[in-house]
Amino acid sequence: MASAQWSAKENKLFERALAVYDKDTPDRWYKVARAIGGGKTAEEVKRHYEILVDDIKKIESGRVAFPNYN
Repeated sequence: MASAQWSAKENKLFERALAVYDKDTPDRWYKVARAIGGGKTAEEVKRHYEILVDDIKKIESGRVAFPNYN
């Protein structure tokens, strides 16, 4: 089983793969996982995407406070 942790490099590859393989791409999550490498499975990639979408919804709805940077 691949690691649940995502490195900065994997996240960048994930973002790039999402730009290449849109929601209408057959076998999208398999192709994104293959583009990332590192043993990520299609299911792990799909779950990572779902978490990202959920986080964005929380931020946009105001349920997540912005950090107070000095």
